[in-house]
Amino acid sequence: MRPGYYKLIIFVSKYMAKEKKPVVQINGISFLRIPIKTRVITEKDNIVEVIDEYTHDLRQNNDIIVVSESVVAITQGRAIPVDKIKVGILAKILWRFVRKVPYGIGLRSPTSMQCAINEVGSFRITVAAIIGGIARFFGRKGDFYRIAGEQAAMIDAAHTSPIEPYNKCVIMGPKDPMGVAKKIKEKIKCDAAVVDVNDIGGSWAVGYTDGINRKLLEDIMRDNPLGQKLEQTPIGIIRKV
Repeated sequence: MRPGYYKLIIFVSKYMAKEKKPVVQINGISFLRIPIKTRVITEKDNIVEVIDEYTHDLRQNNDIIVVSESVVAITQGRAIPVDKIKVGILAKILWRFVRKVPYGIGLRSPTSMQCAINEVGSFRITVAAIIGGIARFFGRKGDFYRIAGEQAAMIDAAHTSPIEPYNKCVIMGPKDPMGVAKKIKEKIKCDAAVVDVNDIGGSWAVGYTDGINRKLLEDIMRDNPLGQKLEQTPIGIIRKV
């Protein structure tokens, strides 16, 4: 085991939730997940520069850099204060029909539903609601979001984030996450991914560079090593050990 490994484990453990292990084994290969604590990142920040700043002294050539999709969206100005969202009649009707899920509110609020309508259009959301409702009657789940699309599925309702002032914002999905991942790699010379992960096993790489095996990365991130509470660790390093 290389020198400094145990010191790195101690560093990782400082910022990782107690119930989560720094090292995970997938297909017989061990991967270290290093969460990076940051300041509160805002729309005034450039996410590529922030990642370069916070990973500069830790990253190695073969690492994968991961970043939370919500933080990428925040730097793009896509965190919308709820008091600035004008909720229409359609949103007031449709949000009540969104299925309750254990990993968050999603579109089950008038303001987040309105943001989805603004993002993908009232026609698409209405069709998704009708077909999703019919499908659910027959025991099939998930059609609403499949039809509404990825951008609608990535919307986080207010109070999803515990960090002020974003606990009072609806956070949209990031624009062009594939392009963001590419720009990160161009800057820091490591493969990179924008990820949407929750605490109950949902793990999606929504943007990633060519050198990444998407399925493998999603398995590595499945227990949400970056956390989604007050850890304030939106950036991480994945390293084969």
